[in-house]
Amino acid sequence: MKKGIHPENYRPVVFKDMSNGDVFLSRSTCNTKETIEFEGETYPLVKLEISSTSHPFYTGKSKLVDTAGRVDKFMSRYGNRKK
Repeated sequence: MKKGIHPENYRPVVFKDMSNGDVFLSRSTCNTKETIEFEGETYPLVKLEISSTSHPFYTGKSKLVDTAGRVDKFMSRYGNRKK
């Protein structure tokens, strides 16, 4: 890498997919307050709602990922309306 073009906090970070629990290590500048033990080392943790391991485009499976209850909220507002 060229010197002086990357931020100072460019470091290894663990990303966790909250929909299926998959964990992977990469390098990032993401700010986070949480840490996790991964392969015997402690790394900063970034939680993701969806990643390539759970996204239907990459998995080939049509699966509904609703971590915040958005579908239920929509159905409670608009699901019972009749035309």
